[in-house]
Amino acid sequence: MNECISVFDMLKIGVGPSSSHTLGPWRGAERFLNELYDENIFSKVNRIRVDLYGSLSLTGKGHATDLAVMLGLSGADPEYVPVEDISGIIDNINSTHKLILGGNREISFNPETDIVFNRDFLPFHANGFMFTAYTGDSEYESTFYSIGGGFVVKEERTVAKEKEKIRCAFPYLVNTADELLAFAKSENKQISEIVYENEKSIRSEEEIHNELMRIWNTMLECMYIGCHTEGTLPGGLNVRRRAFDMHKNLIGELPYSNPWEWLGVIRKTEVKFRQILKWVSCFALAVNEVNAALGRVVTAPTNGSAGVIPAVLMYYMVIENHEANESHIKQFLMVAGEVGSIFKKGATISAAMGGCQAEIGVSSAMAAAALCEVMGGTPEQCLMAAEIAMEHHLGMTCDPIAGLVQIPCIERNTMGAIKAINAAELALETDPKNAKVPLDKVVNTMWQTAKDMNNKYKETSEGGLAVTVNNSDC
Repeated sequence: MNECISVFDMLKIGVGPSSSHTLGPWRGAERFLNELYDENIFSKVNRIRVDLYGSLSLTGKGHATDLAVMLGLSGADPEYVPVEDISGIIDNINSTHKLILGGNREISFNPETDIVFNRDFLPFHANGFMFTAYTGDSEYESTFYSIGGGFVVKEERTVAKEKEKIRCAFPYLVNTADELLAFAKSENKQISEIVYENEKSIRSEEEIHNELMRIWNTMLECMYIGCHTEGTLPGGLNVRRRAFDMHKNLIGELPYSNPWEWLGVIRKTEVKFRQILKWVSCFALAVNEVNAALGRVVTAPTNGSAGVIPAVLMYYMVIENHEANESHIKQFLMVAGEVGSIFKKGATISAAMGGCQAEIGVSSAMAAAALCEVMGGTPEQCLMAAEIAMEHHLGMTCDPIAGLVQIPCIERNTMGAIKAINAAELALETDPKNAKVPLDKVVNTMWQTAKDMNNKYKETSEGGLAVTVNNSDC
């Protein structure tokens, strides 16, 4: 199937801690509300039951899946809801056993009985969830699947698309890295220019600019908040935030009052060689600590891997190129989004389907390709950078302790960012003629590895660190 995936599909703004377990179910709840309106039964609903299946059930508590469906049913938008309001909404539902459906009308809702965690898996996807609306004299059911990166599908619609063979409307139809490279060569364009032409077919140039900068501003604000928030992450593991202390040691007492001033101050800071790794790690830690605390991040391509791309882009702006501007930011994000879409089409970006290689591995590949282009790399070198980054994440499992997106997830973002920078540097120093492994081969290998991987290593917390390390050890 030829699928149009925009950069804004791959880089979405939402609330943490997980794109597949939090943002996806949240969006699914919103879609269910729309179905109730379409079926003309919204005003008749007096109760709703939510059934979570498979990975959503096994790690749903740690990933705030139950909170996400309540927020979605309440009509809160993950992109715009004030994060400080979230706890109040949830506390009110828990204490009153009432929910303001769609922000419109009150219904009975007891989270302890109306959200059911089913350990069995639905056959279509590991992340299945079903809503049942009761009207007194009838029931209405709807099943959704969160397939990673905040994408939500219905099985029947997916099958229909395959039968219809819907054709992508983009002028440059890209499903594989080879196709992307062929367009870049034939049109004598950079990867970002190919992406820009595709985006212009569905949006105005002003909208593209504004949305890309909104994504970057959200990333920057997220790093800023993470670097300036002290304390312990929620969830019971008592994980201390590290970005605060690391940032304080790195920046000293220099004055600033907002994220953009902060960026300028870091640019003026004399960064010693050993500090480069610390700064990159600090940026990545900051993002994923915000994510773990139900803060607002950008899925890139998922929430669990949200720190890699901001950290690498920040590295470029404060270490590599102090003159980097909005044009470079947009260029970076467009390349990253395109590479991410190739992995989504050819493999998966869902840890429940492919383990952490599908999250950190893909985000590292996205960042590597993007960094390579803004540092002057050719399209061939950019795709080589993506290949190198993913090649060294193949087989990475997803084994979050206590089902929380904290250990080892937060640190893995620092590793993914460092690998992305290294991959870009290696690609820039390599003649593409000497490359031995095409990116498409790595995408295919990743998908085969995902299918061969035991389910207990796919975001179920039933294997790896999740079982060998007890909560009490933390």
